[in-house]
Amino acid sequence: MFKTNVGGIDRVLRIVVGLALIALTLTGVVGVWGWIGLVLLATGLMSSCPLYSVIGLNTCPMKGSQS
Repeated sequence: MFKTNVGGIDRVLRIVVGLALIALTLTGVVGVWGWIGLVLLATGLMSSCPLYSVIGLNTCPMKGSQS
C-alpha cells in the first residue's frame, strides 16, 4: 500500500520516541501534544512516512543493489 521509505535507525527512533510520548501523555507529564507519538509509532511500525514521500526523502537503504 505505502512505499517503504523509513530505514532501520529512523524506524527504531520513531517507535521509541512515539512510545515515550504516549506514556508521558498518559501519565500527565506532557500535554495533549504528546499524542503526536501515535503518528511516530504508526509510521515506525509501517516503515512508511507520507511526509517523506511528499518531500522525496528516503532513509531506507537500497535493497539488492548491484554494480
